Amino acid sequence: MTYIIVTVAYLVFLTSIIIYKSRSVKTQDDFVVAGRGVPVYLLVGTLVCTWIGSGSLFGTAGLTFRSGFSELWFSMGAWIGIIVIYFIAARIRAISKYTLTDLLETRYNKAARLLGTITIIVAYLVIAGYQFKGGGRFINILTEGSVSPETGTMITCVLIISFTALAGMVSIVSIDIFNGVIMLLAVIVAVPLAINSHGGWGEVVNTIKETRPDYLSLTEGHSFTWALGVILPTLMLLLSESSIYQKFSSAKDARSAKKAVVGMLSGVVVIELLMCTLAVVGFAIYAHDSRFFLSDGSVNRAMSEEIILRIGYEQLPAYAGSLIFAAGVAIILSTGNTFLMVSSTNVTRDLLQPIFGKVVEEKFLMIQRVAIVALGILAFVLVSQFETILEMAFISYTMIGASIAPVLMASFFWKRVTPAGGVASIIGGMIVPVINKVLESTEGSFWIFPMDTDYIAIPALAASLILLVGVSLMTKPSPESKWKPFFS
Repeated sequence: MTYIIVTVAYLVFLTSIIIYKSRSVKTQDDFVVAGRGVPVYLLVGTLVCTWIGSGSLFGTAGLTFRSGFSELWFSMGAWIGIIVIYFIAARIRAISKYTLTDLLETRYNKAARLLGTITIIVAYLVIAGYQFKGGGRFINILTEGSVSPETGTMITCVLIISFTALAGMVSIVSIDIFNGVIMLLAVIVAVPLAINSHGGWGEVVNTIKETRPDYLSLTEGHSFTWALGVILPTLMLLLSESSIYQKFSSAKDARSAKKAVVGMLSGVVVIELLMCTLAVVGFAIYAHDSRFFLSDGSVNRAMSEEIILRIGYEQLPAYAGSLIFAAGVAIILSTGNTFLMVSSTNVTRDLLQPIFGKVVEEKFLMIQRVAIVALGILAFVLVSQFETILEMAFISYTMIGASIAPVLMASFFWKRVTPAGGVASIIGGMIVPVINKVLESTEGSFWIFPMDTDYIAIPALAASLILLVGVSLMTKPSPESKWKPFFS
């Protein structure tokens, strides 16, 4: 009962903040970019919470449970991406657009913007969908099975849609400072307590050495191809994360945007290292628990994704376990809000406004709120197409990363890139993950890499880069007016 009381109390606390902040939303700038006046400390909180979502709480934890500390290759992709973002954050804020696709049109053309919009909407709906799925599992564990995962998924969907539609970006940045603190505090408290529950770090190491000694290494048991396959999705997604670029546009100024990236890197690295350690400790605790393994001895991937919440509910004192569940609320709610917000902004500004013009501009807030509801329902429907949250993460990360990251980075670092090259690159990055998903059910494959989702980023990125460079070199260079704003 303690867990339920703390979780509900924290949810009510966040709701009250959102309702209060919703009264200040008057204009398009307020709803989409929080009035462009967000200070550094709030920006750091919301950037950290953008990245640490259900993909981390469930998907990354599940990957750690079946691969040990080598999961950190997956996390390191994001860390490298954040470092790269540091060098362009100020330029992004200085250009002062609303969305990432605004940048694509400025550097390339309207076709690039349209293709980028479609990619972002599809991928972000999958990401929003697995927040719903994660919320369903969260509620199922919290209620000891009284609420089914399916019903919990529906409840989460309704909550996230309602929160996002109420106040937009203002609500997200307002609550994320609390969410970020709760996340950090929860994992700091949980790790030593979980280790102690298994008899200390020595016992954790002994148990792992007896069962899966390669879990204690970054490299043992995995090939270079596997490491490359898991590092690329997070790296590419971080570099093309539309919600991060949209939040940079919310910053008070260009200098604030750059400072916030440093804070984001620190917060993400600490939280992900601790979450990885917690899941490794969880493997030691549950190494002989039949719930986490199939009859052939392999890891039950769906169950392994619950490892952090299971530790919080079954192994920790009530006060620490309650923190883990409060952090779970923060993770699921914040990330779901963000990805619904960004995808609805793309629908409203990139698809509807060019067609209906002034009508959309005059009724922007109402139309975007309708878009949030419609997209939320669609994301709920998409959940049924995937078995695990990690699979959803890999597919969505790769689709948006391979499509957008190469053309976006080329905008800031390669003057020779052309509109035709950018469009071709986006198309290549879009279709490879789709082809892979279709071929997954067939016995034959023309890929030189395994069909397992862990590897899909490699051929997708290769196709995108080959088309970007090849087509750009074969077409006429862009005029200086196209690339100059990105190099100033």
